[in-house]
Amino acid sequence: MNFNRRQVLWAGGAIGTAALLAACSGGGTSAEPAATGGKPKKGGTLRIGALGRAGAITRDPHGTQGNESDYLVLALVYDTLTVPGAKPNTLPRLAASWEPSKDLKTWRFTLAKGAVFHDGSPVTAEDVVWSLRRLRGTPSGAARLPGIKAENIKAEGADTVVLISDYANAELPLLTRLTTFVLKKDTPDSALEKAPGTGPFTLDWYRGGNARLVRNDSWYGGTVLLDAIEVTMFETPQAMANALLAGQIDVASNAGAVAARTAESRKDIQVVRRPNDMSMPLVMRTASGPFADARVREALRLVVDREAMVKQVLSGYGTVANDIMGTGDPHYAKDIPQRERDLAKAKQLLTEAEFDLSRTYDLVTTEDISGLAESATLFAAQAREAGIKIKVVKQESGAFYEKTWLKGDLYTSYWGTNDSVVFFASKTLVSEAGQNEAGFADKDFDASYRKVIGTADEKARATALRELQQIEFDRSGYLLWGMADGIDLAAAKVQGLPTLAGYGRVQLENVWLR
Repeated sequence: MNFNRRQVLWAGGAIGTAALLAACSGGGTSAEPAATGGKPKKGGTLRIGALGRAGAITRDPHGTQGNESDYLVLALVYDTLTVPGAKPNTLPRLAASWEPSKDLKTWRFTLAKGAVFHDGSPVTAEDVVWSLRRLRGTPSGAARLPGIKAENIKAEGADTVVLISDYANAELPLLTRLTTFVLKKDTPDSALEKAPGTGPFTLDWYRGGNARLVRNDSWYGGTVLLDAIEVTMFETPQAMANALLAGQIDVASNAGAVAARTAESRKDIQVVRRPNDMSMPLVMRTASGPFADARVREALRLVVDREAMVKQVLSGYGTVANDIMGTGDPHYAKDIPQRERDLAKAKQLLTEAEFDLSRTYDLVTTEDISGLAESATLFAAQAREAGIKIKVVKQESGAFYEKTWLKGDLYTSYWGTNDSVVFFASKTLVSEAGQNEAGFADKDFDASYRKVIGTADEKARATALRELQQIEFDRSGYLLWGMADGIDLAAAKVQGLPTLAGYGRVQLENVWLR
């Protein structure tokens, strides 16, 4: 799986333009924790379960990430320039502050004072530049640092990193969240397994997807309370939830709605809900194939019964969505009317488009996330009511990302970031997007996107952002029927778990044990 996609799958979204255009500092360095019972105290080992597969294990912070378990370890050992937050939703981490040029093309990131690697050596701008250039050279690097060439990543003195974009980009700090892991300059690939990071925990040992991390008392970001974190990899949410219920682990990360229902009656288990956390859209290829006609895509969006999908697939742990990615954005266009099921209109559009109803169309899915395959099966049943014959094809994760993702005519996807419309536009919808899932190329959409990221004027930006969302609603390749809640299960003694939606939940530096 593409590393950037896995990262952003859970990472949070955008930051307001006004905040971006000023040097940003302070405001905390981690995701907002859950309310705690009593006074936080030091000590103890947190045992946490996370999903992963043995065949997808990796140790490279800039490499292909297929496992949440590996990403959790990496996010605790290696810091990034910025991290998700609540208000504002981009917070400082290894970068203490940042400031753009007037044309929004050049950004200067000032490094945090006192930041050192786990071996005691100071973090310098040269380390960051080397790391970002290495990241930029990966297959997905262009998507992680869009518009920035390797030669335009430079050091300015010992503590300032300069990023120069090919175009005005008011959202650049957002794009560095949980994607810009920093290593020591000139770290050889052969030494990655033991390469020191700068994060709140250091790696004690790692074995086959399982790991033990110990507190970094020299962390520049503040006091870390836990003595250690032990990460156990599970291949299914069910196995992970069972381990929690049996007392073998303290936290089941992203356990899903089925596990939540099981645990609700247990007084010794906390169900931590992160509302509006994950989208599981259907992707319809717009560039070619049977769904290239916008009328056909509209018909499929009118076929789906969204309320039934949320009730049956998510067991009610979610909300209906309206085919616009980025539902948690403060500027999400709530004035666009909610699309409702309309089988008569869907059939009319299919007739007008001369859609071949005699064929059976494959809908490709995986079982990577709880409910994903179920959503495909239910949609196929709903589509039959409009005369559309759909066959659900399940693929193993590796085969899916090799053969179907970015290529298929109709398939399921999933993303765990939802607080920025612009984030999705930059990653998946503009013509040049490195992860353009539907092959969407729309000149009007591209123009609106450039207006949004290229202006500091709030009114002009809001107008362009509204245009952007209307185009996505009208003719993109996404059928976003609902948003799932993120659900973590935890023993009663676990306090301070992050409640921020998305992959901000890997920020465990404030967790403590009661």
